Amino acid sequence: MPIEPHGGTLINRQLEGKQKEKLEKKAGSLERKRLNTRELSDLEMIATGALSPLEGFMTSADYRPVVDRMRLGSGLPWTIPITLSAERKDAEGLKEGSDVALVNDLDEVLAVLHLEEKFSFDKEHEAQQVLRTIDDNHPGVQYLKTTGDIYLGGKISLLQRPAHEEFHAYRRDPRETREIFAQKGWKRIVAFQTRNPIHRAHEYIQKCALEMVDALLIHPLLGETKKDDIPGQVRMACYEVLLEKYYPKTRSMLSIFPAAMRYAGPREAIFHAIARKNYGCTHFIVGRDHAGVGNYYGTYDAHYIFDEFNPDEIGITPLFFDHTFYCRTCEGMASSKTCPHDAQHHVFLSGTKVREMLIRGEVPPMEFTRPEVAQILIADMKDAQ
Repeated sequence: MPIEPHGGTLINRQLEGKQKEKLEKKAGSLERKRLNTRELSDLEMIATGALSPLEGFMTSADYRPVVDRMRLGSGLPWTIPITLSAERKDAEGLKEGSDVALVNDLDEVLAVLHLEEKFSFDKEHEAQQVLRTIDDNHPGVQYLKTTGDIYLGGKISLLQRPAHEEFHAYRRDPRETREIFAQKGWKRIVAFQTRNPIHRAHEYIQKCALEMVDALLIHPLLGETKKDDIPGQVRMACYEVLLEKYYPKTRSMLSIFPAAMRYAGPREAIFHAIARKNYGCTHFIVGRDHAGVGNYYGTYDAHYIFDEFNPDEIGITPLFFDHTFYCRTCEGMASSKTCPHDAQHHVFLSGTKVREMLIRGEVPPMEFTRPEVAQILIADMKDAQ
């Protein structure tokens, strides 16, 4: 039997046929709320079931227990608020119990929010609880400072998908990934979350995980990320060349995860795992400093947070991996769990060092990255200069 979605039902808030036509006609006369990039990602994921059991943006009945206890109002584990903010003056014109048209930057109506509640919230409290910091240098804190002071909660009905210019072949909804898994006969699927190019350490833990299951889903996040993160087009080219040359085609798949990064470390690790369960995955790789940024989280905090939940509640099996590297003495990839040698035997390059090499057109050691990936990154660095 395939793994159940979180909460037991794969949500679908995409309207079709006469229902869609009726609401589209109504939407033209509704009050409008423009969505930012993160909210557009969340809208799409709610509608397609990637964020099951959510059917819309959170009301206070879910928001407050998520922030304070990492659970929805029903008691189901959930760690990241999925919210729609508005400036106080704009929210005043929206009535609870009414419908609101949700639009993009081109003022195109994408969906309707069935507004159940408007509520105030404490930005600092949310940051401290969810991000574990109120430091203005944290990208999640910076985002919160740009939002309005009121959250709008209620179910959504999707009329039109947000537009995507690229990678249509890789944009698969949870229903589609589940169908593909069933067609291929894959029963045990491990997902790998990434917002960076895959280097040899990542490849090593992916292939270790692949030894335990039927298939690997490389599921890169292609929603909004920090400005200094490597662009999605470049990363996708890296993933494609790796899968073409170094992964078994009958046991691996590349697909896009359309979420925006929160950089919430441990809490985001749980969130990422739950979402991959909705896509039909049974296992999830949790590496070192998952979804981390800077020095805000401990190296393995994203591992420890899973201990705060009953495994049956999360439902997807986490696979925990320590920091991995190439050991010259072992003559192979290893981790602190398997290698007895000191760091002087390990091939380790800082992000700064790798970037300097790539800018100079130098390919980092084979033990660190595949040369095909390095060439893609070098070409991107040249174009950016």
